[in-house]
Amino acid sequence: MRLGSVALCAGVLMGAVDASAQTRAGAPQRINRAIELLASGQPVYYTQTSGGGYEDGKRLASTKADYITYDMEHGTFSLVELRAFMKGLVDAGKTRTGHRTPAVIVTLPVLGDDPAAMRANAWVAQQVLAAGVHGILLCQAESPDAVRIFVEAVRYPFAKGVKYDATHRGSGSQTYAAQIWGLSPNEYLAKADVWPLNPDGELMLGVKLENPKAVAHAEEITKIPGIAFAEWGPGDQAFYLLGAPSTTERGSDRAHDPKMVAARARVLAATKAAGIKFLNSCSTEDVIDQLKDGTMICTGGDTPAADKGRAYTKRSTAP
Repeated sequence: MRLGSVALCAGVLMGAVDASAQTRAGAPQRINRAIELLASGQPVYYTQTSGGGYEDGKRLASTKADYITYDMEHGTFSLVELRAFMKGLVDAGKTRTGHRTPAVIVTLPVLGDDPAAMRANAWVAQQVLAAGVHGILLCQAESPDAVRIFVEAVRYPFAKGVKYDATHRGSGSQTYAAQIWGLSPNEYLAKADVWPLNPDGELMLGVKLENPKAVAHAEEITKIPGIAFAEWGPGDQAFYLLGAPSTTERGSDRAHDPKMVAARARVLAATKAAGIKFLNSCSTEDVIDQLKDGTMICTGGDTPAADKGRAYTKRSTAP
């Protein structure tokens, strides 16, 4: 590491300003709205976009959703568009809850099925975070070792508990992201760590345990420090457990197959045991049952299902 980087890291540890201490009474207490809600015990509801650039960011800035999933697994993989999207969110002005932008979590095209591949492609996660997003969801997370490498790769080497023989984010990655978050570079370095491992962190990491191999390791993967939430990926899960759907089958039909029910139950139980959050699709018909069952992250952030869920948990603030 260069001397300048050492000095910068020391400045972060000794003199970084806590942005939350500067907020006014009633103003947002965190950068990441989703973490703010989850930490208070409230479920969150997200909306999704398959890529998009500046104008898409401006359009989605007014979402009622608690965060935006930006799909780079199956959507367009363009770091240029992702940066433009984040700039669009900023330029649209503050959200209805007073946050600088909605939180954004990106699904990666890199899979969590092989440690060597995860280490070789750690740069993808690091580049995504350098665009100023607030978290990453790792797909096909079936290898515990790959997930550990994923967590280590998105942290800075001065963060508490990191291993120094792994790949970490480097100096310079904070520049653009700090602008998006509305912080100085040193403030960003102090905040850009994984929650809840770091209670003050503003990044959320999730895993999709969406195939039988992943489910078989659910208990180990969900306990890896730095993971905040997990889902069971019913779409992909059904491909492995049930094969190709018929032309008349509905997704709900497949979700109720006993093999699928068992997979969901195991992942849900693993998240509860690990003390992390469970993600599941929620409809108007089942959102309350999902919440009662332990789901804390739901689809449909802009839908009546989310409104129904928010009313059930008696949210005392704006959507």
